[in-house]
Amino acid sequence: MSLLSDRAGKTSSVVVIPSSLEDASKGPAGVYRLGVFLACAAIFSFFAALVVAFYWRSHDTAYWHPVRLPRMLWVSTNLILTSSITFEAARRLWRHGEQRLAQRFLLGTACLGTAFLASQLTAWRELVSAGAYLSQNPYSSFFYIFTGLHGAHLLGGLLALFLVVAGRFKRRELIDVVAYYWHFLGALWVALFAVLYFA
Repeated sequence: MSLLSDRAGKTSSVVVIPSSLEDASKGPAGVYRLGVFLACAAIFSFFAALVVAFYWRSHDTAYWHPVRLPRMLWVSTNLILTSSITFEAARRLWRHGEQRLAQRFLLGTACLGTAFLASQLTAWRELVSAGAYLSQNPYSSFFYIFTGLHGAHLLGGLLALFLVVAGRFKRRELIDVVAYYWHFLGALWVALFAVLYFA
């Protein structure tokens, strides 16, 4: 079944629109991509402002004492980069119709994401054991703010990923945008880690 477009009378040919577009429960194509693009742009702007504040404060040496970064951060960096690889593999498999194998890669990605958060918490515990607290000095404060806010955004990505793994949403576009968001968070973490490491 199809409907005639209201533009049919204005053109020399009839324009046919699938009646599935009448389904109010499904958003138009591209709405998820636009949403994740706007979300990533907002998150990027927010963290960019924090990085600017970080470098501005680092020029004032009063009470500015960089702490030794835990080695666990290298582990977490490898975990999130590996999770991006598995997520991209799952996305490509899903596109080629291999949903069952893609689900396994998605589950692996979820496990890697969870391990990343666990490694971040382990890094926090190492810093606390070394006497580096949130309010110890501005550098340690920025460290906890960077890692904590990034972890919170990754937790949101994990929630979306678990919804995809559970099979409640089967639209390929949704899997694509969750993958894009996940890759963005991976790149964001690498940038934040570099800022902290080279400060």
